[in-house]
Amino acid sequence: MIRLIPLILAAVFPVALLQAAPNAKPESTPEKPVTKTGFAERDITPEIGMERPGGYTKGFHQKLHDPCKVRAVVFDSNGKEVALIGIDALVLREPQVAEARKRINERTGIKPEAVLIGASHSHTSGPTCMVLPGEFDDADELVKKVAAESSAADAGYLEKVVEAVAAAVTEAHEKRGELKLGFGHGEEKTVSFNRRWKMKNGLTYTHPGYGNPEMIEPAGPIDPEVGVIGAWDAEGHLAGCVVNFACHATTSPPGISANYIWSLEKVIRGTYGESAVVVFLNGTSGDVTQVDNSTPAGRMVAGEASAMLVGGSVGAEAVKVLLDVFNRTTTSVEVEHTHQILDIPRRKPSPERVSESRKIAVERPKEAAKLNDWIWAKEIVMLDAMIAKEPVRKVEVQAIQVGPAVFVTSPAEYFCEFGLQQKKASPFPFTYPVSLANGCVGYVPTLKSFGENGGGYETRLTSYSNLIPEAGDQIRDAGIELIKSLKPGAVPELPPPPPFVAPWNYGDIPPQLK
Repeated sequence: MIRLIPLILAAVFPVALLQAAPNAKPESTPEKPVTKTGFAERDITPEIGMERPGGYTKGFHQKLHDPCKVRAVVFDSNGKEVALIGIDALVLREPQVAEARKRINERTGIKPEAVLIGASHSHTSGPTCMVLPGEFDDADELVKKVAAESSAADAGYLEKVVEAVAAAVTEAHEKRGELKLGFGHGEEKTVSFNRRWKMKNGLTYTHPGYGNPEMIEPAGPIDPEVGVIGAWDAEGHLAGCVVNFACHATTSPPGISANYIWSLEKVIRGTYGESAVVVFLNGTSGDVTQVDNSTPAGRMVAGEASAMLVGGSVGAEAVKVLLDVFNRTTTSVEVEHTHQILDIPRRKPSPERVSESRKIAVERPKEAAKLNDWIWAKEIVMLDAMIAKEPVRKVEVQAIQVGPAVFVTSPAEYFCEFGLQQKKASPFPFTYPVSLANGCVGYVPTLKSFGENGGGYETRLTSYSNLIPEAGDQIRDAGIELIKSLKPGAVPELPPPPPFVAPWNYGDIPPQLK
């Protein structure tokens, strides 16, 4: 109504208006940004015999189940670009993230801080961690010895992954075109469970066991939201999509595998075709897995069946969302990015614990009963060496906006509760937390997990997980601040219906009884 006032005045007082403003021009509407989107993927399947990550000692791949991949999407809004990359990997450490971003910047011009690299946390993927090549070269002999006996990354494989990330983003950048973007979310609440349980003894246990009578209730929530961005070409073919869901990738099909992401992709491609690229970004799943500890073991599925159940269920929900938003799309969204580097100290083991751990770690025991003590001792020995070199971690928190959606990151196996808190505080219609993004600082539990009723596997002090108890709150608050510094875009709506002409002439009759 307000915009009509000048026109009404002009009609009533045309001469007066012309005399008052002889050179006036009609008000122009600012042009919407033209968004160009591109997808690409690369194979990063490790070789048979390479290390299988995910444990504190070495394990090796003996067969192949399905390929591991890097999948990437680039969004370009009038020259401002962001890239989202999902990797079938347990984690990707900061040095490799920095190198991949450097190569991407050199080849495409996309700023390093505008690149989000998220690991799916597949426990059946290639050797990207835990110990990096050369990480303990300057440590003492005991540290070198236990590091060599620990799960380790492969230098050649790391180069393969870094180059694949850069190549996928470069191809996605080159493929940028005017695709129709749709945004939506669904819910899948039957395949993920909080693995931490409050016990009758007042503590919290991780995976206390199927049907354990000492369990009271889960110690934390799950996040059932399945977040989706779809991108279609002019002919209506799905070029690719981004899917966000919070669950450990620990279904573990037999052999090298993308884990349940394999099944998720299979379901989406089964609907839309093999050319659709599915960029998966894991949510805040530090305490969420596919294991329901309240269910007797005999009723649980495992391995390939588990991967199919979790990935298939999430993939089916993603398909439902894509079908729903297909007619509510736009070719114009704003993209933006911002980030912050936090300085967060490590927790330090006492000198007495370090001394005792060094004694235990000297020789790996042959007896299985003593192996656990050796594992946690050698972890303290390595942590002590890491603290001497880097007592404070650099922790990157990032927010990337794509229209009405925002992705907020942490480089942690971040507890689910934090992601839900960030979603609640966000002004965006779609808020998608991404864990294990742009690096890895291990488990980051809630503050209460370190209290008198806390405990569990995730609060153990190791070379992998060692930030101070307040780290989770600091990362959460920084993420919320970054989200609120951005302005949400509008959610695409259905186009207006055509004007009514006449009813369907097959159906505009009274009942026919004869």
